[in-house]
Order: sequence, then C-alpha cells, then structure tokens
Amino acid sequence: MKETLRTPLYQWHVENGARMTTFAGYELPLMFSSIVDEHKSVRTKAGIFDISHMYEFIVEGEDCWEFVQWLVPTRLDKLTIGKAKYTVMLNHAGGIL
Repeated sequence: MKETLRTPLYQWHVENGARMTTFAGYELPLMFSSIVDEHKSVRTKAGIFDISHMYEFIVEGEDCWEFVQWLVPTRLDKLTIGKAKYTVMLNHAGGIL
C-alpha cells in the first residue's frame, strides 16, 4: 500500500480546521467551513489553492517549445522566465491526461 503524501501546507491546513481528503495520493483540504462561506470569502477577499501536489516536468531538445505548445491547449507565447501557467496536458484525442 502506497503512503499518503502531504504537501508543505498540510500542517497549516489542519491547524486551521480543514476537512482533509486524499486526492492524487496526497492529503489535501476539501473545505474549511462550508461551500457557501468559502465562495463568499473568495469573492469578497481572496482564495488560495495549494498546488504542491501537481507535477513539474522538464522538456529538452530541439523544438521542445513547439512540442509543449502542441501538448497544452493554453497559449504559452506570453509566458516569461520565472513564471508559471496553470494548464492541462492533452492526449491524442484531445482529452485531459
């Protein structure tokens, strides 16, 4: 059985009352109070989403930029060094991997 992983923010989530769940092998917050309360808070203040469990990958070689642009449905031409873009990778049928 695989060990459930924890992100660097795990302890903060628990200390602040998050109801935790397992997603993609990680213990992540499902919610802190209620859907309505959290919706109102994000709409009137701010929200944060812990992406520590998401993958990072390196693509090298000739035409690597074009390959990554082909792989994702997001325009990457405005992306600059040191910045990130939230997107998905597509399979050959255009479905999300």
